[in-house]
Amino acid sequence: MRLRTQVLVLQTAVVGVALVVGYGFFASTTEGRVTDEHGQRALAVARSVAADPMVRADVGRLAAADDGVVGPGNPELVDGVVQRTAESIRTATESLFVVVTDEKGLRLAHPDPALLGLRVSTDPDEALAGREVVVRERGTLGDSVRAKVPVTDPGSGAVVGEVSVGVSTEQVRADLWSDLRWTALVAGLALLAGIVGSALLAARWKRLTLGLEPEQLAQMVREQEAVLHGLGEGVVGVDGDGTVTVATAEAVRLLQLHGGPGDDVDEIGLTPRLREVLRTLPDEPVAAAVGDRVVLAMASRVERDGIDLGTVMSVRDRTDVQTLTRELDAVRSLGAVLRVQRHEFANRLHLLHGLLAGGETEAAAAYLDRLVEGGPLGEDLPGIETVEDPYLRAFLMAKAAHARERGVNLVLGANTWVTGSLLEPVDVTTVAGNLVDNAVDAAAAGEARPAEVEIELVEHAGDLIVTVADTGPGLEVDEPDDVFREGVTTKPAGDRPGGRGIGLALSRQLARRYDGDVVVGDPGGRRTGDNPTGGAVFVATLRNVCEGGTA
Repeated sequence: MRLRTQVLVLQTAVVGVALVVGYGFFASTTEGRVTDEHGQRALAVARSVAADPMVRADVGRLAAADDGVVGPGNPELVDGVVQRTAESIRTATESLFVVVTDEKGLRLAHPDPALLGLRVSTDPDEALAGREVVVRERGTLGDSVRAKVPVTDPGSGAVVGEVSVGVSTEQVRADLWSDLRWTALVAGLALLAGIVGSALLAARWKRLTLGLEPEQLAQMVREQEAVLHGLGEGVVGVDGDGTVTVATAEAVRLLQLHGGPGDDVDEIGLTPRLREVLRTLPDEPVAAAVGDRVVLAMASRVERDGIDLGTVMSVRDRTDVQTLTRELDAVRSLGAVLRVQRHEFANRLHLLHGLLAGGETEAAAAYLDRLVEGGPLGEDLPGIETVEDPYLRAFLMAKAAHARERGVNLVLGANTWVTGSLLEPVDVTTVAGNLVDNAVDAAAAGEARPAEVEIELVEHAGDLIVTVADTGPGLEVDEPDDVFREGVTTKPAGDRPGGRGIGLALSRQLARRYDGDVVVGDPGGRRTGDNPTGGAVFVATLRNVCEGGTA
């Protein structure tokens, strides 16, 4: 039996049992309640008869008369005031009987005139003693609920008789069954409503669970846990209300989240770039910087049977790929240096071969002497001797060769001075490399010639300040600080996964890890005394990244 059918049957049974128990309790208490109501009605009628002045006066007169006046067959009793009054009240109130007796219990009024003057069949002593009573007794007219009230003399106030008013138990029973029938009807309607409600709940259950049974749901949860936590990617799920439903351990690690399922998606620590991915659902993977990591994020909407189940975002760690890309760029730069040197070496060999082939041995020897005195092959970077760290020297030489390949001249600023050694060469060259690469691209694309990029490195007390300027057209953004937002770029995406627009954002995050920053010194666009190159100027500050330098 399916769970929703079990729920329907169980709820119907619960409602049925509750109604049966309630109906039984109502039936058991209703009889007493109805009997008491009829007793109170009889009491009210008896009181009204006992308080009637004419009844009191006539009962008092008959009680004071000589013995033998009140007896069977006395025509005075049949046509008397008491009999007429009692009968009129009995008819008006639809009571079973209204009986009036004297102080001896002899009937002065009765529905059957033949019984007038005879003693009543039930005990009148309580009422004749001056007490009102409501009892259920059986008399000459059958079983009834009756009330007995004393009748007092209007002059002396002494009890001179009693009034007994009865309501047939058949009437009580009829009223009881009437109440029970209505109650049964209401209970049946309640049961029907319970069945309908249970059916609606079962139908809603089916919609909410997509028609799956609990064991199927449990199996899906186990499979989901196995799949999601077994993936090498991080997964974040968000429902239609923006509440996180899934956050795998890999997603928490990669995205540095401080929240999880049940939290609002805006409060778990996602970067603005990742929140935008969840909102816009791009068709292509988007690169985002999280701390010192670069991740690729994709998001898609999930629906089933026309029901919106929310959004799922998957993230992959691209940090290793980014590192390999930087290393490949370095290899390419070194290759460019080697190509330049090979080309120049070949030219010099051709000249030397020509001199020797022409028999100009003395000229060839002099040429060799000049080559030996000239130092290594290839163009040197003027001012490189002010940089003592081998990582920075190699970095600057490679970037200079790469710039020459692009038709851009890389120069060192006049204030360049680095005497210490880098403690974090990878992070430092990552920050400086992004700034130099962007500057080379801008200078190569600009109209100013000669195209030039100036980099100035100043080290003091362990801190390193890197300033990069170019002869490009400057920053084409409304706010200079916008260039540090992920995804902002003026370059085509090319074949890079996730596109561009990540370098400056990553550089700023790395710099801030070292209590520094990367800022726009001048957006460029015009030459000034402080910005002779006319292009954009970026300044990066990294603290405590050098050791052994001058203070």
